[in-house]
Amino acid sequence: MSQSHVPVVVVGAGPTGLAVANLLGWYGVECLVLERGEPVCPQPRAVHLDDEVHRILAWLGVREEFAAISRPCPGMRLVDRELRTLAEFQRAATGAHGYPEANMYDQPELEALLCANLTRFPSVTLRSRTEVTGLSQRDDGAVTVRTTDRATGEQDVLRAAYVLGCDGANSHTRSWIGAAMRDLGRAQRWLVVDVVTDADLGQWEGVHQVCDPARAATYMRIGPRRHRWEFRLGPGEVADDYRDIARLHPLIAPWTGTVPAGELEPIRIAEYTFRAQVADRWRDRRVFLLGDAAHLTPPFIGQGLGAGLRDAANLAWKLAAVLRGSLPEAVLDTYQSERKAHARALIRTANLVGSVMTRGGDLGNALRRSLLPRLVLLPWLRDLALSSKTPALRRSTLVRRPWLRRGLAGSLCPNAPLDPADPGHRFDDLARGWFALVTAERPAEALCAEVRRRGAVLVVAAPGTVLHRWLRGGGARAAVVRPDGTVLRAGRDALDVCLSLPALRRRSAHPPTA
Repeated sequence: MSQSHVPVVVVGAGPTGLAVANLLGWYGVECLVLERGEPVCPQPRAVHLDDEVHRILAWLGVREEFAAISRPCPGMRLVDRELRTLAEFQRAATGAHGYPEANMYDQPELEALLCANLTRFPSVTLRSRTEVTGLSQRDDGAVTVRTTDRATGEQDVLRAAYVLGCDGANSHTRSWIGAAMRDLGRAQRWLVVDVVTDADLGQWEGVHQVCDPARAATYMRIGPRRHRWEFRLGPGEVADDYRDIARLHPLIAPWTGTVPAGELEPIRIAEYTFRAQVADRWRDRRVFLLGDAAHLTPPFIGQGLGAGLRDAANLAWKLAAVLRGSLPEAVLDTYQSERKAHARALIRTANLVGSVMTRGGDLGNALRRSLLPRLVLLPWLRDLALSSKTPALRRSTLVRRPWLRRGLAGSLCPNAPLDPADPGHRFDDLARGWFALVTAERPAEALCAEVRRRGAVLVVAAPGTVLHRWLRGGGARAAVVRPDGTVLRAGRDALDVCLSLPALRRRSAHPPTA
């Protein structure tokens, strides 16, 4: 039995585990990713992410590659059981973060991109077919990780400074730290059907949500040949009832029309239980939970996979700064306090949207037919159904929100063009992954010197730019933006706000300025 030492061990190579490993690699942190199976699961599962999560993928370095395997989704239609449109919500082609507000993709292709991208970072190692059999935390602060090679049976003992449990809904890491899931809503059993066909179904390209309590359903086109249906299962129904195309075809026929069943190839027919759950705690000393290990959300607002990537973006830069000695270990306490409340808010929104769209029996159907065409005109309902804007993070040592008003702290800085004449050059091209001071004023030399001393990026928001309007809309003249794009603090005195910047070491001795 061998023994190895590694700063960070990531348990699980799903999208969340691969994302956090890519981010740690971007910062040069040595980490080992352990996956009990193959690194890319061939089954299609998650199919949607928003512009905020697309922004995280760009940070990882797969912006163009993801754009090539995804397609923008134009919005969502709420339809009745006869597929008559009750309401339609249109999404913007480009959101505040510089990418389409809704993106459809095939999860195995995304995982393959993230796996391939790991090869850019020599500090990251991916070890597949390796099962983690136990975790224990030592008195000296290290975490002992016991593993077994599933091919050879060879056992190994690792000593890690930190362990990130990204091992999914049935997480062993969660069990090892004594955490438990808490329900936020009633579980529902759904049939998930993926079909490929060369036939043109002639359907609207957005998401179709069938608002029918008797058979709630969702349809969406994922790619050139692939289509996804989801149907809520009734009592006594199971996925095996629909594995025969003759039994399945009546369910999907309202969308496939005259296309013969022989031209439709099911590639996945599975039963999936939609759950609304959050772990009671996300950390035990040096072990953290991320992704489905920490939270599960119903799919009605398409935020399941995105929540895991937000976990990765929130924790990775903090962990890298702690390992470099640039920030105290206490900042890791902000991970759960910031992310747990945010995940819970999105889960409750998903529960609410699902209830509005699919519950209420015949009375609910009558109300939807009567009210939805009118309610769609209300901005708050459009935002509830479609907006990719997520809640601001709660107050923490890294989110200094004022007590008497909301302000910008805790919200995301838009990934806006820095110059209206050059829309392709955006905020993240200059500042992603590092602290930045955004100021609406021409900076004095004292301010420039202080930003340089603290190893941050200085961004001047010129009048007429989106960033300038964003600052003014938040009642601020300057804002400190964290490496994950979240505003740490905002105010009217740029030099005073600048003092909130921690002194971090950067790769470059001369941070860029815009």
